[in-house]
Amino acid sequence: MGRKKKKDRTPVVFPRVQVAIESIDLDANGIGHVDGKVHFIDGAITGETVVAEITRVKPSYSKGRTLQVLNTVSTRTTPKCPHYGVCGGCAMQHIEPNAQVAIKNRALEDLLQRIGRQTPEQMMPPIYGSFWGYRHRARLSTRFVIKKERFFVGFHEKASSYVADMQECHVLPKHVSNMIVPLGNMLVTLSIFMRIPQIELAVGDGVTAMVLRHLEPLSESDLDTIRSFGRKWGVDWWLQPGGPATAHRLEADKPVDLTYRIPSFGIRMRFRPTDFTQVNHMINDAMISRAVSLLDLKPEDRVLDLFCGLGNFSLPLATKSSYVKGFEGSQDLVDRAGENAKFNGLADKTEFHVRNLFEVETPEWESWGQYDKVLVDPPRDGALEICKAIVGARAEFQPKRIVYVSCNPGTLARDTAVLCNVGSYKLMKAGVVNMFPHTSHVESIAVFERVEYSDYS
Repeated sequence: MGRKKKKDRTPVVFPRVQVAIESIDLDANGIGHVDGKVHFIDGAITGETVVAEITRVKPSYSKGRTLQVLNTVSTRTTPKCPHYGVCGGCAMQHIEPNAQVAIKNRALEDLLQRIGRQTPEQMMPPIYGSFWGYRHRARLSTRFVIKKERFFVGFHEKASSYVADMQECHVLPKHVSNMIVPLGNMLVTLSIFMRIPQIELAVGDGVTAMVLRHLEPLSESDLDTIRSFGRKWGVDWWLQPGGPATAHRLEADKPVDLTYRIPSFGIRMRFRPTDFTQVNHMINDAMISRAVSLLDLKPEDRVLDLFCGLGNFSLPLATKSSYVKGFEGSQDLVDRAGENAKFNGLADKTEFHVRNLFEVETPEWESWGQYDKVLVDPPRDGALEICKAIVGARAEFQPKRIVYVSCNPGTLARDTAVLCNVGSYKLMKAGVVNMFPHTSHVESIAVFERVEYSDYS
């Protein structure tokens, strides 16, 4: 038997290159060219020249990270978070917040032109608010790190499956940030601490809910420990032994309403911590206000709300129109939407149905009846089938106005091409919504008008 080869422990030496940064992408990579080849450089900003370490080489591009900034631009700022650069929760903290919004706005315009082949008649002013402490929803990963003999709670490291060693987080509400270390110290005392993969966070009006995902049953001693932490830190604990449907409140005999408000419309929404809700309550209110305004509703209008969720747009729409019909793929969310309509006194002006909106075709679209105004708020996959169904319908079944709320500018641009290049719609307005400051996530709103009604202003 031959001898086992020794593992090569020679350190990897990455080549270095000087790059003039010409633009920046949504992942906050500076883009420049060296000898005709494009380079994507993490941590570099438009207008800077940097010395970069090249970490990945492909035939058509290279990737690297900034080692030294040779000339600093005014949009560069000092990251607030000490974990920035390691934690993958944020991508843009080294860029001044208003400049972040401008980058997202340019990215939206570029995608609409390049993929959608459309230029909006008007780019709307961005919607943005506080840049810190805004994140009321989060999925925190958890892991015991043997080498450090500590239990980590937080987001994943950048481009890694490892959990970042976080002591604080400035995009979470301060009272949640203050809990990160104590939470890890508590979890490591549980008998099944190696079998806890994540915690779902949901902050509502005066209530902080945490859903503990556990892969094995908790002991009575574990439950007492969790209860004690909840009393000290003001946490409404939920337990999740299986899928999201198994989530249940630890103190079942002490129900606590988890709600968020839409103050511009006097609406209060009930939800479960595993339900999809927007992470930024203040921006959510501003986004809804703009969407409702853009639909230009009349009291007699009947509105269709597609991908309605638990009624986040449906109920505000119902306060300004005669009737709203919502469609959503989840029965749980449809049930919650109906409950919220009743809770807010709008049950007689709304109805909600379960439907997989990724399968809708033109005949079914027409069977829903005539709607002059439609709001579409799809997940990241967009609303391609809905757009195809609309442009394939007879003229009387094509809405005069569509407001499209998007969480993915790429699929919005793709769907824009269907509505405007295949159908008879015109892209009147578009703009970004800075729902997730310091991240590459781009929320946006676009308004489409049928050509016959292009007197819209």
